Amino acid sequence: QLGTLSGSRRSMGSSYGSRRSGGTGSISHSFRQPAGADDPFGRAASQQGLDDDEENLRWAALEKLPTYDRMRRAVLLNHAGAGGADGHELQGLVDIEQLASGEAGRALLERVFQDDSERFLRRLRDRVDRVGIDLPAIEVRYQGLSVEVDAFVGTSALPTLWNSATNFLQSLVGRLASSNKKTINILRNVHGILKPSRMTLLLGPPSSGKSTLMRALTGKLDKTLKVSGSITYCSHTFEEFYPERTSAYVSQYDLHNAEMTVRETLDFSRRCLGVGARYDMLAELAAREREAGIKPDPEIDAYMKATAVQGQQSNIVTDLTLKVLGLDICADMPIGDEMIRGISGGQKKRVTTGEMLTGPARALFMDEISTGLDSSSTFEIVKYIRQLVHVMNETVMISLLQPPPETYNLFDDIILLSEGYIVYHGPRDNILDFFEAAGFRCPERKGVADFLQEVTSKKDQQQYWYLEQQQYRHVSVPEFAQRFKSFHVGQQMLKELQIPFDKSKTHPAALTTNKYGQSSWESIKTVLSREQLLMKRNSFIYIFKVTQLIILGLMAMTVFLRTKMPYGHISDGGKFFGALTFSLITVLFNGFAELQLTIKMLPTFYKQRDFLFFPPWTFALVTIILRIPVSLMESAVWVVLTYYVMGFAPAPARFFRQLLAFFGTHQMAMALFRFLGAVLKSMVVANTFGMFVILLIFIFGGFVIPRGDIRPWWIWAYWSSPMMYSQNAISVNEFLSSRWANTNTEASIEASTVGEAILKSKGLFTGDWGFWVSMGAILGFTILFNILYILALTHLSPPSGSNTVSDQENENETNTSTPMGEFFLTYPY
Repeated sequence: QLGTLSGSRRSMGSSYGSRRSGGTGSISHSFRQPAGADDPFGRAASQQGLDDDEENLRWAALEKLPTYDRMRRAVLLNHAGAGGADGHELQGLVDIEQLASGEAGRALLERVFQDDSERFLRRLRDRVDRVGIDLPAIEVRYQGLSVEVDAFVGTSALPTLWNSATNFLQSLVGRLASSNKKTINILRNVHGILKPSRMTLLLGPPSSGKSTLMRALTGKLDKTLKVSGSITYCSHTFEEFYPERTSAYVSQYDLHNAEMTVRETLDFSRRCLGVGARYDMLAELAAREREAGIKPDPEIDAYMKATAVQGQQSNIVTDLTLKVLGLDICADMPIGDEMIRGISGGQKKRVTTGEMLTGPARALFMDEISTGLDSSSTFEIVKYIRQLVHVMNETVMISLLQPPPETYNLFDDIILLSEGYIVYHGPRDNILDFFEAAGFRCPERKGVADFLQEVTSKKDQQQYWYLEQQQYRHVSVPEFAQRFKSFHVGQQMLKELQIPFDKSKTHPAALTTNKYGQSSWESIKTVLSREQLLMKRNSFIYIFKVTQLIILGLMAMTVFLRTKMPYGHISDGGKFFGALTFSLITVLFNGFAELQLTIKMLPTFYKQRDFLFFPPWTFALVTIILRIPVSLMESAVWVVLTYYVMGFAPAPARFFRQLLAFFGTHQMAMALFRFLGAVLKSMVVANTFGMFVILLIFIFGGFVIPRGDIRPWWIWAYWSSPMMYSQNAISVNEFLSSRWANTNTEASIEASTVGEAILKSKGLFTGDWGFWVSMGAILGFTILFNILYILALTHLSPPSGSNTVSDQENENETNTSTPMGEFFLTYPY
């Protein structure tokens, strides 16, 4: 674990009042005051003669409202120009919920933003500064941080069947057998401080450990990695708060729901991440303004109240994020994928960035956010983030591969990472001096960022040597790292690290101690609305499944169609038993589509789960609930089409009991395939293993091999087959009806009626109790598979990607031009 263990997470106090972990549907629930308490939203009438009379009258009208209504209102002037949903201009006392979203919210945003983000942020900061409130600030320190991984090297790392088998066996026998595993150092004893109000650029060549460093600082490292050293936020270790919510990590991978639009994607992340301490901040701000007799800017007051509204489908925060990222032109377009036409790759990267910007985190770690963006778009995004850092006191680290000079100059500090070493960490103005002291100078024609990434490379370093009087000597990365410790910037950083951060100076709202941004009930509602939307967008799949059932039903009806289906004799039971089994197989296989649907959503789910968007069980529960009406409809379509045409028992009770049996079977099959998809994670593996599971269930289902013919050592598989209980339920329902109650004349079968004789010959239950026992077993299997599905989503890790690098030691020893594919190692991070 990172940092020093210091017990369980503590509950941090707040000067803003009690911290709420769950949001409510409106701002009123968040600011409601107990009876008799001081009202922080009371407004003292301004005594200054220069105030506008009309504005004063509106503030006075706001004063007269009851506390509950006053918290739901804002004063807008005539020139605010906010339009309501009905097209009329909003002015005077306006309902906050009208301003929080929709056209009114966008009109208010246009008024306060005015295409000048810095002026907009200054207006927000000025209101806070006028009453002496300090904004939350986060200082991130890492000391002695090292990350290692054991990986297979050489040809044993090739993804072949033989290597997979041998590597698995070697892992079982452990030290008793030789192993090709090698310890790879990803980060090597690195130190540093990320300060608030300073924006840091993380530079380094590919595979230098940039993503690993960012993941380590945000608490998102893979659990298979070996981590040592300490990471603290304001001297608090990860055990004292939730780094996943205190900081926001923007991944370099764009994982989104392809069917959702850009606005819907950002709205979902905003609702899940919550509003943080905005409630308490606004209450404290209003109380101090009341005490000082200060009347706030009406537009800024309305905007801040609107951002504190939680639980709505859309919010002004989403509109602001769309605007600053340049996504407003494609806000209502789907994200898209290889099957759905959507936005461009650069716009997807901006959506990935926007997901984290909609939340309340005050420490941002952005990994390769410029991928797919042109230099102008990158500059505008980084410029806005720089304004956030300097005006709103945030802490930001951004990793860029090849930033243009104008973007590079926006940063305050630079971290240069190479081969797992930190070569430089300090102010941007001093980095060229550091390399000149080592004998390397950046040419005027060269961009500084490109120079920094090439000067540590063995093949590119010599061209930057400028000491003509001295012969060039290669300076290795470890030597650069050692030189930095003696450089004045490095010495200053080491001195600062020796002085611990004073915990008492930590802002109460800086670190998040609530695991999720919403209550469990609000999370269920948020996920439910998203999943309903996705089902609507994927309606073709469900329409196709029903159409498929109708076609198969028509085929089955014509195969088993009889003007008068013969019954009452043992010889007649074969046709009915075959028709029942065919129906059962059709319903069972119809749930197989759940396997592909589950695997398709896993990448996005894992990202949102690890970022603590919602508890995993809420997503699983919503998925299970939403599939119930789908399952009922598909089962009903099949039974309604085929039951009477095939000539099953005509009693209505028998009809509904078969419908119940098929509905339970379909639910069980969907739960089984959901569970397999969550465990296997890969479409190829899941399809192969899924068919294998179906064959096992079918073999021991009681149709291919009757119970009496199964060997004793395999009888456990018969009783473990869910299909067996479904076969029993539908067979008992049919063959114990009154038309199969004729006296049994078959002497070889000991049974009183023909129906019981047929059931006994197949090894099935022979009493009416068998139907309800089978239904209970089907229900038990359904619950079991759903519980396993929830546990798999909660605890299993996502499939880790593999980074492949050359085995440099082998190459150096042989001193030959070995192909990259001959010697390499693979490790996940």
